[in-house]
Amino acid sequence: MIQTVSLSDICTKITSGGTPLTKRDDYYGGGIPWLRTQEVNFGNIYSTEKTITELGLKNSSAKIIPEDSVIVAMYGATAGRSAINKIPLATNQACCNLIIDNNKADYRFVYYYLVNSYEKLLSAAVGAAQQNLGSKQISAMTINLPPLYQQKKIADILSSLDEKIELNRRMNETLEQLGQTLFRHYFVDKAKQSNGNIQTIPLGKKFHPKRGRSLQARDMICGDTPVISGGLKPAGFHNEANTTAPVITISASGANAGFVSVWGEPVWSADSSYIDSTITKYVYTYYLFLKNKQKEIYDMQTGSGQPHIYPKHIELLEIVDLSDCEFDDFEQMVRPLFDMIHENKKQIDYLSKIRDLLLPKLISGEIKI
Repeated sequence: MIQTVSLSDICTKITSGGTPLTKRDDYYGGGIPWLRTQEVNFGNIYSTEKTITELGLKNSSAKIIPEDSVIVAMYGATAGRSAINKIPLATNQACCNLIIDNNKADYRFVYYYLVNSYEKLLSAAVGAAQQNLGSKQISAMTINLPPLYQQKKIADILSSLDEKIELNRRMNETLEQLGQTLFRHYFVDKAKQSNGNIQTIPLGKKFHPKRGRSLQARDMICGDTPVISGGLKPAGFHNEANTTAPVITISASGANAGFVSVWGEPVWSADSSYIDSTITKYVYTYYLFLKNKQKEIYDMQTGSGQPHIYPKHIELLEIVDLSDCEFDDFEQMVRPLFDMIHENKKQIDYLSKIRDLLLPKLISGEIKI
């Protein structure tokens, strides 16, 4: 039998966190993971970007939240998004931390319910400049709760999909790190150890970033081809491509100006991204070079209101001038790594679609288990 209860009815505690004084260096860099609201983004949390000390914890409103709690972002760009902490941690005051009573509810089911209720949470947020939720709003939110055994079955299905997605993501991170390690060994370290015998040349002698072609959302024809614009993810999907594969793209403008990506499928490169369609032979070598220079590329940004990257600056980057034979050897070594990355990415996309299809139907009871 499904019961309608408030979140406060199924929690042993609901609490926000706190921020130790930022001017106190002795409050930061300790052994306590400290979560900020921008890190709450629909998933499991295994680590945090910042840590605090016991002294910082003691002298602030921050408190330790037990693992397997459900965390909801209350302020800013991530307001309404949820996560599960898989480690004990502290949070800032913009996180609403739900410590679930396991005798009443499965914390995973509650998490998926909140993921499915994201639009509802977002619509409840107030504020013109910044979207804000209150802990009282979240506490009072009602949830349709099936019996515990059913919650567990639903959570098992959805979490098994998420676990496979997460496994593939981590595998891709490892494979790319391996590629970067090989690149530094063959290009960076080799140049350092050559005592000047290996020369460098401007990247522009080999790589020529060109702006993509504009494609407005209203002109997109539904298809499977990613449209690459200035963001970290595709801006949409079109029915045709203006590149071959594999292809490197570089965001030209906006908050992510300079971000380098490589795609294992043809894409539509929009006018806020750069490509070099002439590079087909050593795509992954040049991609690893550009990622190795990612910070330098970010530092090339110009413009205060709208950050921008120009091809002429990217072309000034210095790359080791190895022989075609050495380039061939390296490309053949790293290509299988990226073949695996692209295959894992296909699985991630497929499993994500299945999960997103099942989630609302399982939560609403449309699909019975």
